[in-house]
Order: sequence, then structure tokens, then C-alpha cells
Amino acid sequence: MKKLTHSLIRKFSLILGIIMALIFLTPTAEVFADSSLSEDIVILYTNDVHTYIDGPISYDVIAAIKKDLQKEYKHVLLADAGDHIQGTAYGSMDKGESIIKLMNAAGYDVATLGNHEFDYNMQGCMDTIDRANFPYISCNFYRVINDVRGDNVLDSYVTFNCGNEKLAFIGITTPETFSKSTPAYFQNENGEFIYGISSGDDGSKLRQDVQKAIDDAKSSGATKIIALGHLGVDPSSTPWTSEETISGTSGLDAFIDGHSHTVIKGKSIKDKDGNDVLLTQTGEYFNRIGMMVIDSSTGKITTDFIELDGNDDDGYSLISELYKGTEIIFDENTKTIKNNWINEIDTQLGQKIGSIKVTLDNYDSDGNRLVRSQETNSGDFAADALYYLFDNLGLDVDVAVMNGGGTRNTAITGDVSYKTCKDMHPFGNVACLQTVTGQQILDMLEWSTRYAPSEDGSFLHVSGLTYKINTSTKNTTVKDEYDVWVSGPIKYRVHDVKVYNKENNCWEPLNLSAKYNLAGYNYTLRDLGGGFAMLNGAVNVLDYVSEDYMVLANYIKGFENCTVDASNSPLLEKYSNFMIDYSDVNGSGRIKLVTNQEDSSQNDNNPLTGESGAIFLILVLIVSAGVIKQLKKNKVSTKLLSAFLVFALVFITS
Repeated sequence: MKKLTHSLIRKFSLILGIIMALIFLTPTAEVFADSSLSEDIVILYTNDVHTYIDGPISYDVIAAIKKDLQKEYKHVLLADAGDHIQGTAYGSMDKGESIIKLMNAAGYDVATLGNHEFDYNMQGCMDTIDRANFPYISCNFYRVINDVRGDNVLDSYVTFNCGNEKLAFIGITTPETFSKSTPAYFQNENGEFIYGISSGDDGSKLRQDVQKAIDDAKSSGATKIIALGHLGVDPSSTPWTSEETISGTSGLDAFIDGHSHTVIKGKSIKDKDGNDVLLTQTGEYFNRIGMMVIDSSTGKITTDFIELDGNDDDGYSLISELYKGTEIIFDENTKTIKNNWINEIDTQLGQKIGSIKVTLDNYDSDGNRLVRSQETNSGDFAADALYYLFDNLGLDVDVAVMNGGGTRNTAITGDVSYKTCKDMHPFGNVACLQTVTGQQILDMLEWSTRYAPSEDGSFLHVSGLTYKINTSTKNTTVKDEYDVWVSGPIKYRVHDVKVYNKENNCWEPLNLSAKYNLAGYNYTLRDLGGGFAMLNGAVNVLDYVSEDYMVLANYIKGFENCTVDASNSPLLEKYSNFMIDYSDVNGSGRIKLVTNQEDSSQNDNNPLTGESGAIFLILVLIVSAGVIKQLKKNKVSTKLLSAFLVFALVFITS
């Protein structure tokens, strides 16, 4: 027994000696790695990626950067502010399933719902949430039971313990989802709303939900509160913008935003109590990655971007003030998932169908997006493709429309494939033809341009029609709390509307009482996407004709040798006075933005022919009659009466 004890002691001493030797021979940082890591909190963030996964920065890169930062920081989180499962064929071909696989592999910790997470209908949205290994959060997305608000669909916030800080993310979804997705997705088969997104005509309901989430997060012990919102800063999103939400609440420390595709490195916005809240947004399409650092000692929040430096020919590196790495690195597992999916889709849709000699685009030379605020040659091309589809089928089509938010391409030139068309129209909408009145067309155009020259996805590009927008005239269209059209304006901004007459090859003024056949996609014409409720009651001529990207492919194949040039459209061969010129990104001149000083044709398609204008006209005439009667009673001279009549006439028609 004594020998056994001595033997064990000798063995134990030997093992202890080896351990001590290893400790002295090994750098301290590797044995006690955690003790050298920074306590600062790092948040990597993305927004509006829209399935652009085939560029220099993608999910495999952000996954590697997260792992690289974890060698330096104890607390590294990865968040997304919405609109990640829709945008290109890489998203639409399996309704975002592969994108969620990539986000899971990349190590996302939290995300919020953008409006495009609803594009594959409500069940598609729920499937996306179920597939994610990370939580989706939204404080203002709720169920509706018998017209009464029920429980929230998702948790309003999620917390992470990061050393001495308890960090809370609050999810916020844009109320514009109703109009920028499809309202029918939020309804049951009887047309009753069973889901809601809080808004308020003045934004108060949205702010109340955000404030409640902030207060609840604080009650749970949160010491830092970050809004993860999909609201944006576009004027067309008023009163639900991120800036207005910050100003109407208190308690946020920072706001990671999306929706407007705006590049905001860091902008300080005062909250309700006068405290500074840091607003940031990365823009779009994985053009950059956001990086936020919360100092563990001072609590100060700093933001910067991780961006590309270089070009396709010479290669790329990374630049950032906060991230030290310069080499583009990849996580191999995420890269394999990405490459396999890209190869599969490219094989399916890669067949060449034609070529384009000009450049179809939606952006100007400085990279500013145009398609949601003015005419573009891509918008013209998309609308012409719809017009051509029905005309080639032998159907009587008068006008075709294409919303700017549905035309997603950047520059397209050279060889084109089905994938090119799918990238331009990734939504999977189907073409339809309806009979509407001229008044409905005028109201439709007025609604679509109500924010011009500011951006709005409802901005309509047209074929077989031209019109002007007086941007000096204030928008007075009436909408409901879901951002859906209710009634027309006091005075129309849209005027001088002309429709192409195929029989006499002339452009004629829009007849408000006449009937026209209108081509478009089910999203706008039948499902009231974009809020086009004035089209309710339109008579269906033909529906579910062709999927959107196939409409484009069909048009390209209609060109001689399947080669698109500036002015060789098959529509021009048939209708010589049709307005088509694809040579300029600014389009063919079908839509003109003018001011009072620039325009003298506002009396064409007189806005006062609308319902509200007619009421206004009657009131003015009644008042004028009363004034004339009183003037006669007072024996006012004929010259003065004539002068008043001239004044009244000028006023009525101004």
C-alpha cells in the first residue's frame, strides 16, 4: 500500500511538472485568451441586401469578419434590418430558403422584418421565420381578431448579456408594408384583416409601440437599447421615418435602419427628451457592412463602414476606420453554400436569349437611384414589354404601367439571359389586362406621383401614354392608415395626359369618361399593391398571362435577331409614332416633371374634372353668382361686372 502511494505521488508530480512547463513555454494570450479580449461590444449590421449574394462582399465574407473580430472582442453580434430574402433570382427561385441558410451559416444573431419579407405571402414570411436559427423581432406587427388588435406575432425585443452591459435590440417594421407588399396577404379569404402593423396617420401608434418596447426592455434590465428598424428616411415614408420615430420617443441609444437604401454612416438625432440617438444605415446590396462599437468604459457609440477598395480588374481590399483587416476573407462553409446555390440558379436561368446594345439602367452616373422618382429607360422597357405582350396576343391594349419599385436592375448591356430578366423583375408577379375609365387612370397616375420628385416605389412608368407632373402643386390625395388611396386631390399635379391611338397613329388627350384597357401586373392592378385602391371595380379582361421575367424575355425575343437597340422595337415597326428611345437612362420623354413657371399646359386634362375638383368648381360658381347678384343690386357698372367675371374665370381655371 505504501509503495502504491509513492508511485501515485511520483506520477502526479510528473504530470504537474509537464503542466507547469507548458504554462511557462506557451504565450499567456493563448492559454488565457479571454483575459486579453476587449470588453467593447461590436455589432456588425446589414440592411436591404435583397439577395445580392454574388458580389465581392457576401455572407461568406461577413461570416469570416465576425470570426476575425471574435479574436479581438468578447462580444460580437451580427444583425440585419430587413429586406434580405427578395430581390434577385437567388432569392425568388426558392422564396428565400437558401438566403436563410446563408444567414444561419454566417452567424446572424437577430433580424427584423422588412416589407419584402412578406413578398412570398404571409405563410412564406412565417416559413422564413421558422427556418432562421436567429430570432426575428418586431414591436408593431400583430394579429387582429374581429377588428380588434391581438397579441404581437413576434417578440418586441431581444437582449444579450455583454459583460457589464445588457444590450437590447428592438424590432420595428415599416407600416408601408401594407402598400409596398400586398394587402391581401394580411387578410383572410373574406377580405378581413387578420394581421396588422401599427402606424397611425400621424405616426403616433407606431411611436407608442416603440416606446412600450423601450420601456419593457429597460424594465428587464437593459442598459443599452438599439432599434433595429426598417423605416427609412424618405419623405414619402412620413410620418413613419426613423428620424420621426426617434424624435417621438425616448430611451434609444442608436438606430440601425433600412428601407430607404440610404448611406448614413452616423447621424445624431435628438429624441423626445433632447438626448442624442445615433442613426445609421448601410445603403443596399452588400455594398458595405456596418460596424458599431460600444465602448465598455464610457458607453460611447461609434459607427463606421467596412467597404471595398479597388476594382474588378486589380482586385479588392477592405477599408475601415474600426476594422483593422484589409484582406477580403471567407468562411469556407458559408462560401460553399453560396457557390453551390449560385451555380444551380445560373445553370437553370443562364441560357442566352438575346443581347442589348444600349445600357438599360435605373441609376445615374453618380449612383443615384432614379427609377422611383422619374422616368428611366429600364422603366420604359418594362412597360413596353407589357404593352407588347398583349398587343402581340391580338388583344386591345391602350396603356401599360410598371411600378418603379418592381424594376430592380442596375446597368444591363451585352448578352442577356433569363436570369438577367429575373434580376430585373424578381417578384414573380403575373401580367393581367383590365378595363378602366380615364378617371381611374388619372387618379392612378396622381397617386403614383404624389411624392415626386422624391422617391416612392409606386411611381409608375408607362407605355402608350404620356403625362406631366407639376411638382409646384402640393400633394392633397387622401389615404387611409394603411397608406392606401381613399380619394383624389383638391387639385391634380398630373396633367396633359395623352394616350396613343393606334388607329390614327396619334396621341390624344385622356378622356376621363372613356374606357381604356390597362395592362400591368397583378400586384398593382388586382392586389392593390402600392395602395392603388382607385382600381377597385376594374373589369378583368385577362389574368395570369405570363410571369414578369418571362414578359421581358418575350419582348426581347420580339426584336430582330433578339438584339435590343435604342429605337428598333417591334412596337415601333408596327406603330411608327410610338414614343420609344432606349439610348438615355432618363427615358424616352414620356413623363415630364415641371413647375408652374415651366409649364403652360396645366389646363389640359383639367384637374377640376375630378370629383373633388367638380365640387370646388360648383362652389366657386355659386359664390360668383351671389357676388354678381349683389353687385347688380348695388347698381355696379357693366365694366366692373365684366372685370369680375374675367377674374372668376381665371381663378377657376388656374
